[in-house]
Amino acid sequence: MTTRTEKQEDTVSTTTPTRAPHSDVPTGHKDEGRVGAGLFDPKQLLKSLPDACRKLDPRVMVKSPVMFVVLVGSVLTTVFSFKDPGDWFGWAISAWLWLTVIFANLAEAVAEGRGKAQADTLRKAKTDTVARRLSKDGGSEEQVPGTELRVGDLVVCEAGDIIPGDGDVVEGVASVDESAITGESAPVIRESGGDRSAVTGGTKVLSDRIVIKITTKPGETFIDRMIALVEGAARQKTPNEIALNILLASLTIVFLLAVATLPPFADYAGTHLTMVVLVALLVCLIPTTIGALLSAIGIAGMDRLVQRNVLAMSGRAVEAAGDVSTLLLDKTGTITLGNRQAAEFVPVTGTADAALADAAQLSSLADETPEGRSVVVLAKEKYGLRERSRGELSGAEWIAFTAQTRMSGVDVDGRKIRKGAAGSVMAWVRERGGEVSEDADTLANRISEAGGTPLLVAIEDTEGARVLGVIHLKDVVKDGMRERFDELRRMGIKTVMITGDNPLTAKAIADEAGVDDFLAEATPEDKMALIKREQAGGKLVAMTGDGTNDAPALAQADVGVAMNTGTSAAKEAGNMVDLDSNPTKLIEIVEIGKQLLITRGALTTFSIANDVAKYFAIIPALFAAVYPGLDKLNIMQLSSPDSAILSAVIFNALIIIALVPLALRGVQYRPVSADRLLRRNLGIYGLGGLIAPFIGIKIIDLIISLIPGIG
Repeated sequence: MTTRTEKQEDTVSTTTPTRAPHSDVPTGHKDEGRVGAGLFDPKQLLKSLPDACRKLDPRVMVKSPVMFVVLVGSVLTTVFSFKDPGDWFGWAISAWLWLTVIFANLAEAVAEGRGKAQADTLRKAKTDTVARRLSKDGGSEEQVPGTELRVGDLVVCEAGDIIPGDGDVVEGVASVDESAITGESAPVIRESGGDRSAVTGGTKVLSDRIVIKITTKPGETFIDRMIALVEGAARQKTPNEIALNILLASLTIVFLLAVATLPPFADYAGTHLTMVVLVALLVCLIPTTIGALLSAIGIAGMDRLVQRNVLAMSGRAVEAAGDVSTLLLDKTGTITLGNRQAAEFVPVTGTADAALADAAQLSSLADETPEGRSVVVLAKEKYGLRERSRGELSGAEWIAFTAQTRMSGVDVDGRKIRKGAAGSVMAWVRERGGEVSEDADTLANRISEAGGTPLLVAIEDTEGARVLGVIHLKDVVKDGMRERFDELRRMGIKTVMITGDNPLTAKAIADEAGVDDFLAEATPEDKMALIKREQAGGKLVAMTGDGTNDAPALAQADVGVAMNTGTSAAKEAGNMVDLDSNPTKLIEIVEIGKQLLITRGALTTFSIANDVAKYFAIIPALFAAVYPGLDKLNIMQLSSPDSAILSAVIFNALIIIALVPLALRGVQYRPVSADRLLRRNLGIYGLGGLIAPFIGIKIIDLIISLIPGIG
């Protein structure tokens, strides 16, 4: 990054959606076609039922050890029920075990079904196009199917053409409609060079002519990857998910061994345990609830990101976002609004306010940047100067801003007026034999220390060359940023502002915004060094970027969020892409990652606590007849042993379907410390997991006892 002096050379499209603090959808963003996005739709259950039944394939079920055991148990109880067709208990247990497996598959199918609905919307944007490919020498064109394009090919697109593949603009500038990808109807500008050169296949050119260098193979385009990811086809289990699966498999083996030892004890006690009863006991003891919902929780986490127009290249990235401890945020457009505004005119000693305002407005009439327009408006509103146009000033010579001079201005009516960086304007005055007043440098330093950007205004007329005063440009911090950084601090996340500004300006903005630290006059090497330093301390780092110079840091960060408007290099380096190109989205990504981890932990706590209550339902029912003392454990006073076992199995199945909405929506996230979060989970989901089965099993037992011939 480089320090910006007069112009803020920011090419961020004015159509980039902004997001108010704590909002869920970017303002102006359309959500059409997103079926049940973020919410649980009961109709989706019926729609996903065929997929749930197809998942009964043992080759699919074996990927979830807990539910595979339930599937095997369902087959065994069904076989034994056929041996004794008159045993209603065996048939009832078999039916509810099959429902348990189907309900588990249904949770995953619903999550995948929502992704498929989103994929259908994306497929509408994926069309077979004819590309105008340039010959190697660039002298001629040939029309070829888009599927025949290869990496490195150059294609021409003009107004009305569909861009045939992902690539970078290497020649020209054009307005592009990306609504098929981002949902945002306003067009964006894509141009060669810089950080706004990447284009996506399936989007439409609205104006002008561009030459695109193809950067992806057919079938591996951005849309292809999005479709695969949102459908779940490309989703791989995350390390935490794998670890939890291993834990659940271990618990299943322990309970399997425990149940296998019961028949000898039962025979010794003079009672007999049938295979149906043993299977029912095993299914109720193993952690079926979390085993059934684990995959759905992971899919739903990625789904919540897609709802916010963020494409995660892997579930690992989503999970890493939940463990992030350091957040690197660009200042411009993220913490601040990005467009500096003229806040005041500060004249030097001996200069009238009106004279400075008049000169500042004249020097800004040809300046079409937001800063230049704000100078004209401030002079009009605060000093009553009418807004003049360039056409009114006949014979005026307009001096454009350049990186070399770092000044702009106008020569009119025998006067030369200049506006620009302090050092450049002072040098211009001295070159013309003028003297710079002592307080000019003091005023400029004072504004810099306050976090503003000083622009000096000077004039050369019959009285000689001299500085008239300083324009105070202020970079405005977005509303609510301090509160958001306070929340991140409560979560234990350190925030670091990255900026190309000088240290004085950077410190002032950092203090106003409330970030923990800042990196001023940052270069790509500085960013990389900072990330490595944080990671060396055992921290996970997240950052955003859009330029080729950001690619190394994005690749090094644990969570690298590339802007969709950025270069192909940035998008390839990051493990997430924000389709809205809204840098503040990084804060929400961290919150979604934490919500994923919290949801998984909460439902695991609930599932394990659930099993405790089932012990009190089944164990007394099995042995109370031979060991009357165990009847004291029958605190629910269930009507009969068969009713107790069946009630537990039914509750075990129903609780899965009851928790599907929570698994898909996620546990409500609040920025609290780990200790408070643990107490909250134990209080709500641990205690709730203990109480809910007692109430649920008792209600089911009462219903069963009313059925003639069963109760």
